[in-house]
Amino acid sequence: MLLCIDIGNTHTHAARIPPGGRGPGSPIEEFPTASLGDEHHGLAHRLQAWHAAQPIEAVAFCSVVPAAVEPLRRAVAAAGLPAWQLTAAADLGVAINYPQPAEIGHDRLANAAGAAALGHVPAVVIDLGTAVTFDIVTRQGGYEGGIIAPGPALMTRYLHEKTAQLPLVEDLDRPVDSAIGKSTADAMRIGAVVGFTGLLQSCLDRVLAELAAGGESDVTVIACGGAFALAAGRLRESVVNLPDLTLRGLAASWVRSTASRAKD
Repeated sequence: MLLCIDIGNTHTHAARIPPGGRGPGSPIEEFPTASLGDEHHGLAHRLQAWHAAQPIEAVAFCSVVPAAVEPLRRAVAAAGLPAWQLTAAADLGVAINYPQPAEIGHDRLANAAGAAALGHVPAVVIDLGTAVTFDIVTRQGGYEGGIIAPGPALMTRYLHEKTAQLPLVEDLDRPVDSAIGKSTADAMRIGAVVGFTGLLQSCLDRVLAELAAGGESDVTVIACGGAFALAAGRLRESVVNLPDLTLRGLAASWVRSTASRAKD
């Protein structure tokens, strides 16, 4: 099995995925990105446990936190495993139709690779984490680019940090039963959860209209990321929820890139 690791701004996600990424892997494990270099609770400790449970062939990873890459490489090397990082130079299974490919977040590239590997092209991938990203993959151009917006937790945290009296609201998973808040915390929760869904729908409407105008039909909308629960069932379009899409994309791109190197 291949151990795939997605290093995010707040959390890191990892799972053992079959090479190629077509089948689901082990349950996703989540831990704070800040703990990666921790000697006792970080990645090195976790790698030992994962490898003991089931041998790992290699570690494929992507990261949006540059400072976390070196601690990961050290931990993987200490475990005696090869490490492979997905970048814009990897074989994603789709072309990159973007002026500056090096600017693209590596998790976004992994999502595009995952959509391609699973046969979901054209696709709009919505990754709902600390930041929310829309990534568009078309039949004609491959990876086209997308949208970046704040996630709901970032909205409430920013309000708390930039105002004198607004509290930090973190229980965003509580149901919103009314559009009229009866407390400051409720008002903030409504703004984040209901407003967040409106943001997603508005962006999705514009993207789908543009794709249709360009001749792209039967577009699959895919969701991944921890904040999807806040939008589940609230969008007009049918959404395929693939929590491990980024990790599957890593596995698929690892296979393609490894095969390309072997041919060279």
